[in-house]
Amino acid sequence: MARRTDEGQAATELALVLPVLVLLLLAVVQVTVIARDQVLVVHAAREAARQASIDFRPSAIRSAALRAAPGLKPGRLGTDSDHGGAFPVIVTVRVVYRAPTDVALIGPLLPDVVVEANAAMRREVAGEL
Repeated sequence: MARRTDEGQAATELALVLPVLVLLLLAVVQVTVIARDQVLVVHAAREAARQASIDFRPSAIRSAALRAAPGLKPGRLGTDSDHGGAFPVIVTVRVVYRAPTDVALIGPLLPDVVVEANAAMRREVAGEL
């Protein structure tokens, strides 16, 4: 009767488990990239609100958001502001970013993630201390 050996069992198990571990690691990398984009969007919203508190122009607000978050792709970033009427006291800015899911192997399986942040700031009037 032929004796069965376990030689090569560990290598076979590693070969079966390794692709799953690699996909899991890539998924963690993708989540980390999206979390970084969320932090950048929050920072961009704060800076855009600061700009909107002194200048209502949409182009100035968008430029401030882009300057605050240089790691974001400009074509995927949108800004919207609410000035609250003729004599606004509070300005609110909303920044929306469509974060690409482009990590190898994982990215094509997932749709782009939309991250957004709102920030409000008191309107600054010339002559205030």
